[in-house]
Amino acid sequence: MTDNIRKIELLSPARNKECGMEAILHGADAVYIGAPHHGARAAAGNSIEDIRELAEFAHIYNAKVYVTVNTIIYDSELEDTRKMIYDLYYAGVDALIVQDMAILEMDLPPIALHASTQTDNRTADKVRRLYESGFSQVVLARELSLEEIREIHNNVPVPLEVFIHGALCVSYSGQCYISQACFGRSANRGECAQFCRLPLTLTDADGKIIAKDKHLLSLKDMNRSEYLEQLLDAGATSLKIEGRLKDVAYVKNVTAYYRQKLDSIFERRKEYGIASSGTTDIKFKPELSRSFNRGFTDYFLNGRKKDIASFDTPKSLGEKIGKVKDIRNNSFSIDTQTKLNNGDGLCFVNAKGEMQGFRINKTENNNVFPLEMPALRKGDIIYRNYDISFDRELSRKTSERRISLNISLTENRFGFTLSATDEDGNKVSLAIDCPKETANNSQRENIIRQLSKLGNTPFKAETVEIDMDTEYFIPSSILSDYRRRLAERMISARKIRYSTDKRIYRQPPILGTAETDYTDNIANRLSAQFYSKAGVQTIKPAYEIKPQEHATVMFCKHCIKNSLGYCTKENKKLPFREPLTLTAGNGKKFKLKFDCRKCEMYLIDDN
Repeated sequence: MTDNIRKIELLSPARNKECGMEAILHGADAVYIGAPHHGARAAAGNSIEDIRELAEFAHIYNAKVYVTVNTIIYDSELEDTRKMIYDLYYAGVDALIVQDMAILEMDLPPIALHASTQTDNRTADKVRRLYESGFSQVVLARELSLEEIREIHNNVPVPLEVFIHGALCVSYSGQCYISQACFGRSANRGECAQFCRLPLTLTDADGKIIAKDKHLLSLKDMNRSEYLEQLLDAGATSLKIEGRLKDVAYVKNVTAYYRQKLDSIFERRKEYGIASSGTTDIKFKPELSRSFNRGFTDYFLNGRKKDIASFDTPKSLGEKIGKVKDIRNNSFSIDTQTKLNNGDGLCFVNAKGEMQGFRINKTENNNVFPLEMPALRKGDIIYRNYDISFDRELSRKTSERRISLNISLTENRFGFTLSATDEDGNKVSLAIDCPKETANNSQRENIIRQLSKLGNTPFKAETVEIDMDTEYFIPSSILSDYRRRLAERMISARKIRYSTDKRIYRQPPILGTAETDYTDNIANRLSAQFYSKAGVQTIKPAYEIKPQEHATVMFCKHCIKNSLGYCTKENKKLPFREPLTLTAGNGKKFKLKFDCRKCEMYLIDDN
């Protein structure tokens, strides 16, 4: 690749080592995986040994491994965290994704640091401060538009990581305290109780019910597959798929889909290119709608839209199949072109406005016989949220990733030399200890065939050249043995040549603010030390350390009034009196406050 090509990173989630390896085989340029502790998904921790094995595998393909250490850290945990980071560094990890500024104050190895989206990265000023503090990549807030991403890119010389797919938090990341307020489980500690997925009742100032038991804070899933080129032009360098709790089938399907989309862009736009090595051969047809999803939205990428939420259910809808055409005693027919299978899972929104699911026992053409007949109505829209055929397909080997080799066999004074040069310019050679025995018949075809058999390796033979003046007989067993040794030596060479990213040390900025508040998430002495060095005089503790009465516990770009069709900026007359209140099933109440100038909504603890 030439120097003027901007390398674009497809970044996939890894719940565990297996998911990470499959993500790489399906085209990821990097994966992110949870540390043994202090990742923002507490249920997705992994051992140092598993992370080491994943890094060794990834680095063969010049793919990177990032580890999430993106929770706030308590004083009692600082030393264990520091020791863990050393272990991760020696395991070959390329970078840490972090939230707590305490990590910048630790005595650490020179491991690269990425600023997690949990650090609430919405403005060029904030991203610049992180860049000046030594972060080598910044994960932007999901809520930003293309123009906002472009503005940050034009003003700060740091690689920008942008989410392109997966579940959406309704609050700005790192600015949600509602799980802590309700259940004593902090999202900033990786223990989110997913309050936003619960059914809620919305009432006005007079107690009038506006919406009852609806999932008013539950958003659809992000899908920006149609806007990848625009994101690259806006300055995104790393394109991130959310999903560190998702299974391997999800990771395979979604990664493969985006790999193919990006490759097609790179074919047309030569200024962009793949960030790792090898060519991915996908052996199935990836389809995003056939993996877990709550319906799709591009979120605020192109401005505000009313249909970003999924009020009826927080569960997976899957793919839209068609409408109910006819209903009988124990079966019904669907107007659809989709082939259904015995064992598929279907769902629909029932008369109560709730999602109801059921399994197919038997299908005959478009006639469906469920295990138990649901209360369907003619015209109901049917979704398939479990595709048994697709699931079986994904349980098999579904992709290969190969690095190109140019192989040559030449004659030397004592025998033969077998050499290979890979697509990145690595070269290895072996002297073949074999007598020079003149062949009776042409050996070229057999030699090429034997040296091309790289099926159980990460390589493929792009070319095989034989440069000898005489036809010699070399037994196939010897060719096979030395081909295997050649591949092993090339793997070793790639691992040796690979170098992990290094931390960038810069002079931390002066923040120019007199005090912090609980939303700065300062939970330990080292984090306080960072802000003190930055010129902050009054440092207030994190909400988890000192809960605030009547605090704002959620900061949202999502607006319930807008989604319900009552946007006051559109001069809509409100059929209710504010303030509005959200009430959960456990009786917890939260006042809603709206800042229409900023187009934001806040939930205030009213308990």
